[in-house]
Amino acid sequence: MSKPIEVNDANFDATLKENKYVLVDFWAEWCGPCRMVAPVMEELAKEYEGKVTVAKLDVDANPQTAMKFRVMSIPTIILFKDGQPVEVMVGAAPKSNFVARLNKHVQVSA
Repeated sequence: MSKPIEVNDANFDATLKENKYVLVDFWAEWCGPCRMVAPVMEELAKEYEGKVTVAKLDVDANPQTAMKFRVMSIPTIILFKDGQPVEVMVGAAPKSNFVARLNKHVQVSA
């Protein structure tokens, strides 16, 4: 799965249960910074394939999940481990910031 998957209110919990690590990009179509983060999420999906499931959740279409995790600003990127949030990143950032946060939790082979 070398591209981010789309998740929604209906399948969000199942996605967390089925995968050890899930990096979720909470975004919206109208959000400029979200569009800046999208290519980074695509790259991370390829680079962490088999280790981290990268997912996107449209907050406008899926408000329940966004409210559940208190997403107030977008983009908000949350790393879940075993269904629990372990890292929360708000706002657009360079790829290196996301990689550093991921590598704190995910074993990366050299």
